Amino acid sequence: MYSFRLHQISQGLAFLAVGACLLVLLPNPSVAQFGGPDDAPSTSEEREDANRIQAPPQPPLPEPEGGIRLDPKYPVWVDPKQKAVLVDGKVCLRQGFLEMFACIRNTKEHEAIVAANTKAFLVHAGLLRLGAQPGHPARFQPKYEPPEGTEIDLFVEWRDAKGQIQKARAQDWIKDVRTKKAMSYPFVFGGSSFWVDPESKKQHYQAEGGDFVCVSNFGTAMLDIPVKSSQSNEALEFEAYTERIPLVGTQVRLVFRPKLEAKAEDAAKAEGGGGKVEKRESKLEVKSK
Repeated sequence: MYSFRLHQISQGLAFLAVGACLLVLLPNPSVAQFGGPDDAPSTSEEREDANRIQAPPQPPLPEPEGGIRLDPKYPVWVDPKQKAVLVDGKVCLRQGFLEMFACIRNTKEHEAIVAANTKAFLVHAGLLRLGAQPGHPARFQPKYEPPEGTEIDLFVEWRDAKGQIQKARAQDWIKDVRTKKAMSYPFVFGGSSFWVDPESKKQHYQAEGGDFVCVSNFGTAMLDIPVKSSQSNEALEFEAYTERIPLVGTQVRLVFRPKLEAKAEDAAKAEGGGGKVEKRESKLEVKSK
């Protein structure tokens, strides 16, 4: 009897040993279903994916009805009905820190959400036609002065996956890293600045270098926020609001609408003939301030 019980105990221990081995070899059900530490993507991988996944090919957005094209080469219009300047572009970044909301195409796509297919001076000229007044970009010497100028409401339009037109404020795509909420500051029309080539005497509008719609202060910004905002990589205050931004490559339209007082609107109509803008074969001229 004693030997029989000893045999049973030995068998039981053997089964327990086999079971323990199986538990070690089989994956943990929770890890298999939801992923474990080794399977979780790192922050850098998540960022890379957010910026690498491309939108499928899309047709251009339809030309705005009643819009007056400012240049035959670029999709930029003045819309007298909306009292806005319209510019087409593409999403170029969904994840990362920002120095600007929008840059000029082929300039600073690594630190902007939208790459606009235009020349900056065309948008500047369109805003002038609508009655917006440029103030000045940020000044740093002898002391800091924030950007000034007409406040500009900026919206972005795009097609969703179902082909429906969506619209959002530019600020809703920008996250304040301190509050973790959408940026609350407005944009103002600083107007950038001009550089004159000493040899050719030709004027160059400095926002063409990419400083189109900024969230870090630049002395060459066309639009900027009217508060002190560092451009140092270690102190950037804004990042892309990834979950609100469509895929990289999505066709978008930027809508620049100056916030004008009634008198300024009337003056713009009187000067521009009821808000009409003449089409010119050559580039629009922007006079130096």
